Amino acid sequence: MWGEIDPPVKKQPSLCEIGYKGEASEEPVAPVLTSQQNRHADSKEPLHVTMGETSCVAAMIESVAMSGSPVKSQQIGEAELTVGERKDELLHQYQTRPLVFLERYQACLKPEHLPAFAHVSSDPRAQHYSQVVRAAGHTNRTRVRNQRYAALRALQREGKYFSEEQMRIREPLLYEQYIGQYLTDEEVLERSQDAMLDGAEMAPGGGTGGLAHLLLDSYQERLIQNRLQEEQEREDDAQEEDEDDDDVGVQRTEWEPTPAEKALLREEFISQMHQRFLDGKDKDFNYSEVDENPDYDNLDIVSRDAEDRYFDEDDEEEEEEEEEMENDHEEGKMTE
Repeated sequence: MWGEIDPPVKKQPSLCEIGYKGEASEEPVAPVLTSQQNRHADSKEPLHVTMGETSCVAAMIESVAMSGSPVKSQQIGEAELTVGERKDELLHQYQTRPLVFLERYQACLKPEHLPAFAHVSSDPRAQHYSQVVRAAGHTNRTRVRNQRYAALRALQREGKYFSEEQMRIREPLLYEQYIGQYLTDEEVLERSQDAMLDGAEMAPGGGTGGLAHLLLDSYQERLIQNRLQEEQEREDDAQEEDEDDDDVGVQRTEWEPTPAEKALLREEFISQMHQRFLDGKDKDFNYSEVDENPDYDNLDIVSRDAEDRYFDEDDEEEEEEEEEMENDHEEGKMTE
């Protein structure tokens, strides 16, 4: 039967003995695993992978070992296996019976682990369970994305995380490219005043608390400007390889967007910030509080309808703004 694992026929090398480090190693790895396509899938001889495949196997073993899934039968009262012992046992099972390993631990595997079974990919059982793993991975990605979308909506309602100022703090260069460089001096001053007023209102009791927040805002602004300069310098260095600096400078100074175009740029900036959040790219955000939180597990039709309405609203707003731009253009022609 597929679910049975034969008793070991000889002691297999431990993870330490094959150079297992949980990641790709630059040191030579002992050739314990092979990828011969004609080896029988259920052979009791150890299987071998190339150096390129070693990190994939190591990551798979690590994932299954840490999943809590039982790896061998134990008697009542017998001491639990250590993590190292679990890894050694799992490696032995994978080496001697890869198809059984794939069937038994399919729920713990991710699509990126499947290359570890390339040497048995022609077997119908491997093809079946590989499809199961891929489907589960797709479902999990969809679930996580829906959870993050629900969290995004909650953060929008709360109002602070996706406020313009907080988004500028997280991505100063992106903000500068879409919004900051086109602000007038009056708008920059207004933005600074709004930030300081918000800080003063948040201070408990006002007074010196408000002053402390003003000082904190001043310090925060210096950090933003320093980071903006660093990111701009990196981008300029990258552009020098492909573009002429003089041409870029002309493009930046000659074009002045209209109010309608500024609104479109602002919407694009917000859209990109939302997308970064959904893609898990907000470095300081603890995504585990969302991805592992059942309160955000919105997989029903209501959540999908809400998401559709969200993107439909964006499309409608863009269409309205484009129509306004066209009308302004036509009116300008008639005036001339």
